[in-house]
Amino acid sequence: MSEQARPATPLYGGQAVVEGVMMRGPDHWAVAVRRPDGGIHVESHPIDSVIKRVPLLGKPFLRGIIVLGQSLAIGMRALLISANRSVDDDQQLTPVQVGISLTVALVLFVGIFILGPTALFAWAQDRLPSGLWLHVAEGVFRVAIFVAYLWLIGQLKDVRRVFEYHGAEHKTIAANEHDAPLEPDEIDRFPKEHVRCGTNFLIIVLIVTIFVFALFGTPPLVWRLVSRLLAIPVIAGLAYEALRLGARFPDSGPMRALMRPGIWLQKITTREPDLSQIQIAVASFREVRRAEAGAAGVPEDVDGHPVVLPEPP
Repeated sequence: MSEQARPATPLYGGQAVVEGVMMRGPDHWAVAVRRPDGGIHVESHPIDSVIKRVPLLGKPFLRGIIVLGQSLAIGMRALLISANRSVDDDQQLTPVQVGISLTVALVLFVGIFILGPTALFAWAQDRLPSGLWLHVAEGVFRVAIFVAYLWLIGQLKDVRRVFEYHGAEHKTIAANEHDAPLEPDEIDRFPKEHVRCGTNFLIIVLIVTIFVFALFGTPPLVWRLVSRLLAIPVIAGLAYEALRLGARFPDSGPMRALMRPGIWLQKITTREPDLSQIQIAVASFREVRRAEAGAAGVPEDVDGHPVVLPEPP
């Protein structure tokens, strides 16, 4: 569809986790994880969205902030499930351990990628022709260290595995969007990059920061750092709306240009999966569709335990 919005069909998203994939629909999310014995653990959960109770929060720019918070909460739960189901019982993590790890990671992200460049470039304020150039230089540096960070961690074996599951997630969603059979061989022919990827969201955030931070001017350093923190919800809301527009108008020239940096960055954050990894993504996607169709809760056996699907022959 050239320059046209796509029909309003349910948009599925997801996230790569430890040896697995989380898939999310409008009202449910599911996670599938490869167990140490080769089986697949699958479970799903409803999404209790505050937007349903307070419709005002579902309006443009506000919904981006809510969705970001929900995504972080769901991602944390999915990560805990995958971390525990992908290892033996004696290696299980507690919610507190995972929560502390993610909190530290979030603080480091804000410190390194939001506040750090601001403090570093404060010395350049009198060396550049205008405040706008200061914000541009700061923004370019912020993007550069973010890309370098992703490339460096991508060299680690465990992170490469996560990036492969990331590619499997994208391929499966793309196959569904093109009404292709949800079979690993069929899914594998689709690209590992996707326009609605969270990587796109992050790179759009970093680009939007240049324009939003420029509105605050160049006040003293302490207020400049405080303004960076205060602007995070505004930036998240703007970036989310840009991402939605990119998904609705994928053939629009301006939208393609806006999404292109994120697609390029996915060359780093996604890798080609093998068929067993795509199988995991399919299991997660089928489960979230089953839950979205109206079935409730997690599939259970006669003892009330989550079903573990055997490895197919």
